[in-house]
Amino acid sequence: MDSTRYDILNALLHFLAFFMGAGIGSFLNVVIYRVPRGISVNNPKRSFCPTCKKQIPMWQNIPLFSWLMLRGKCAACAAPISSRYFFVELLTGLLFYAVFWLHHGPWNQIAAWGPQVLCLWVFVSLLVSGSFIDIEHYILPHSITFGGAAVGLLASFWVPQLVGEFEGEHWRGLAMSFGSAAIGLGGLWLVVELGKLAFGRKKHVFEQSVKWEVAQPDDTQPPVVRFADNEMPWEDIFMRASDRMLITCEELRVNERQFARNTAELWMEKLKVREGTEIHEFPLEGVTLLHGRITQLIIPREAMGMGDVFFLMMIGSFCGWKCVLFTILAASVIGTFTAVVSRITGRAEWGAKIPFGPYLALGALIWLFYGTEILDWYISKTAWGR
Repeated sequence: MDSTRYDILNALLHFLAFFMGAGIGSFLNVVIYRVPRGISVNNPKRSFCPTCKKQIPMWQNIPLFSWLMLRGKCAACAAPISSRYFFVELLTGLLFYAVFWLHHGPWNQIAAWGPQVLCLWVFVSLLVSGSFIDIEHYILPHSITFGGAAVGLLASFWVPQLVGEFEGEHWRGLAMSFGSAAIGLGGLWLVVELGKLAFGRKKHVFEQSVKWEVAQPDDTQPPVVRFADNEMPWEDIFMRASDRMLITCEELRVNERQFARNTAELWMEKLKVREGTEIHEFPLEGVTLLHGRITQLIIPREAMGMGDVFFLMMIGSFCGWKCVLFTILAASVIGTFTAVVSRITGRAEWGAKIPFGPYLALGALIWLFYGTEILDWYISKTAWGR
C-alpha cells in the first residue's frame, strides 16, 4: 500500500511540474505582451483580447487547451490569436519539467531539492519572457534584467549550489553570484565597446542628393530619422551620449536658419553644423524643424544593445561565472551560424537587426542542462591532447 501511494505521489509530482510550467507560461504571455507596452501586469487582472479588448473568462484561459479548443481565435471577435501564446506555454511547461527531472528527489525529501528547483524555475521564466520580448520589440526591460539579477543574488544566497558553492555556504554563494554578475556585465560590455570601435558605423553614399529629415509623429513618441526610402527610430541610432550621426549636406534647414553646403553632426541631445570654419551648435530641445538634402550619411550602430549586457549579468547572478563564459561563446556561435544561414537562404537581409537575447538564453539553457558534461568532455579532450 505504501509503495502504491509513493508511486502515485511521484507520478503526481511529474504531472504537476509540467502543468505548473504551462500555467506560468500563461502568465509569461501576459508579461511578454504588457511589459514592453507599459501596461501593468496586475491591472487589468484578467487577460484580454488584444483586438477587441474583451476580458477572457477563466474557462477560456486554460493553458494549452484553450488555444487548441478555440482554434487560435478569440471567442468574442474571432480575431486570430498568435501561436506564440501556445508555444510559450508549451515551452515553459517543458522547461519546468526538464528542471524538475534533472534535480528532483523523493517527494518526502522535497525540502532538500525543492528550493533549487524553485529557483531554476524562476530563472527559466526570466529567460523565456526576456527572449520573446527581445524577439518582438528588440528590447530587454530592466524589470527582467536588473530585477532578475536581484532575484538571482537572493536565490544564490538561499541555494549556493546554483553558483557552484557547497550547501550551507550562503555568504559564499552570495559573493560568487555578485562576482559572476559583475563578470557578465563587464565581459559583455567590453565586447560591445570593442564591437562599437570595429564595426560601429554604417555609411550611405548617394550619387544624387536625397531628402533627409528628423520628424516626430506626435509628442508621445520619440523622433524618427528619414532619408531616401528609409525610416529609423531614434533609439536604434542613439543608444548613448557619445553616439553621433555624420551628415554631408547639400542644404540644411534648422528652424528658421538655412545652410548651404556643409557637414553636420547629430548627437543625442545636440546638433553641430560646420559651415566653412564656423561651427553652429543647436540644443535639440529648441529645434522644431530639421530637414535638408544630403549626399552622405554615416550612422552609428551597435553590435548589440546594453540590454544584452544586463541580461548576461542576470544569467551570471543565477548560474555563476563558468556559465557566463560558456553562454557568451555558445550564444556567439549559435547566433553567427543562424544569421549567416538566414541571410544565405534569403530569410533576412544583410545588416538587418537581430535580437541577441534569445541566443544568450539558449546558451544559458545548454549550460543549465549539459554544462557539466560539456566541461568534462572538453577537459578530457584537452588532457588527451597533451
